[in-house]
Amino acid sequence: MPFLLPWLPIYFILIPRLKILKFKDDNKSFGFQFLAVLIVAIPTIIAQEYLVTATGKLSKLKTIYEFEKKETTKYYTLRKFHIDKTNIGVFKTSDVSGKNNEHFNMLIYVAMPIFENTKDTSKTECKYWLGKRYSKEISNHFSIDEKKTKYHEFEQEVEAEFVKTNFNDFTYLELIGNTDDHENFNDAINENKKYDFNEPLVFETHKDSFRNRNGEKLSWFLGTLTGGFLVWLIILSFIKFQPKSKKNKTSISRKTSNLKDLISFLTPKEEFYITPILLNLNIIIFLIMLFAGFSYGFLSIKSKYLLEYGANYSSYIKEGQFWRLLTSTFLHGGIIHLFNNMIGLWFIGMFLEPSLGRIKFLSAYIITGILASIASACWHPVTISVGASGAIFGLCGLFLALLVFKAFPSNFSKIFLNLILGYVGINLVMGLLGAGVDNAAHIGGLVSGFLMGCIMSPQLREENEFDNE
Repeated sequence: MPFLLPWLPIYFILIPRLKILKFKDDNKSFGFQFLAVLIVAIPTIIAQEYLVTATGKLSKLKTIYEFEKKETTKYYTLRKFHIDKTNIGVFKTSDVSGKNNEHFNMLIYVAMPIFENTKDTSKTECKYWLGKRYSKEISNHFSIDEKKTKYHEFEQEVEAEFVKTNFNDFTYLELIGNTDDHENFNDAINENKKYDFNEPLVFETHKDSFRNRNGEKLSWFLGTLTGGFLVWLIILSFIKFQPKSKKNKTSISRKTSNLKDLISFLTPKEEFYITPILLNLNIIIFLIMLFAGFSYGFLSIKSKYLLEYGANYSSYIKEGQFWRLLTSTFLHGGIIHLFNNMIGLWFIGMFLEPSLGRIKFLSAYIITGILASIASACWHPVTISVGASGAIFGLCGLFLALLVFKAFPSNFSKIFLNLILGYVGINLVMGLLGAGVDNAAHIGGLVSGFLMGCIMSPQLREENEFDNE
């Protein structure tokens, strides 16, 4: 988000004003724009990290029951308390991470009731809980039986560490917000056998000094922000202005035109009809899940909800839930995932849909998307996968076949062959280097789309020749 959001003011405010500067070519103009994004984005990222720890004052509580009498903050000191280690709740789960989901993360969440004293353990309800998260990472390439063995060993390690840990030794408590961990702690609380609860509050302990929680983040923020603007001004001083006669006007009408162009991407037209519908459908589904509370902000949709909404998962496919092969292509794990795929879909659809027509274009999208999902399920049998990228790569493969077999005019082919090869190449490399990127779906979609293009190219070539005549 810090890299995406700065483009909005730059697009509507800065770019029209850059017209008064004299650049040798458009690449240098874009480089100047990208530098502006970095100058805003880097301090923003640091500021985000600073706000996480800096927001929320430290409230002093004599007992945990004073919590509701005080203004809700983020950090608390607690003078008199009892942590019940005998009536705990435990939730065991796992997930995958790393490049191509190569890491298998074993997670155990333990929730312990917090009371004022030992006498309160006779109560049947508890609202306040102390959370402790244990984790260990192993290779995701282990077999299921090996993972079960490793998880059992991990459970024994956690049990031994839990017994010897003194949870009374802390400096202050932090109230856990609406995060993935909070939901998992809620599941752990639900597993306890003694205490009832209603909207439990979960805290985690900190042993370091409260004053030192921010580190040097504020200094880094001010330094990168100031340094960025100085660099901008120094570079700006070396760029000449356009002559007055060639100076472009930066009026409200220009901004309005930019906004209309942006909205037009999502508006169905005569020869650009299916692509906007697919764009809108993907965006609407993401917004539904976002406002339904299935996310941790814009960046991440909770995996279990993706699975409930139709994510691709090999075990469920084997059970007969074949509809997941299609529904998964309309789901996205976060705003960046969605943004990247929608840009790719708009780009390829803008050129390919007018050539194929609505029915062929939609059919190609659905068929290659399903085949990409099959490739993903076969290659990553223990991974939950979502996204339109498999179908988009399918359209790219189809486009490549049409270009290779000269279904388009030669002057058209040379330009867009390089663009498509560049797009495919960059994304495949990102798939090799990036964490959690499903290259199996990319390759499956690309190959299936190329084969479809080989079949369709003779007919399209004849149609183009006829049109030229």
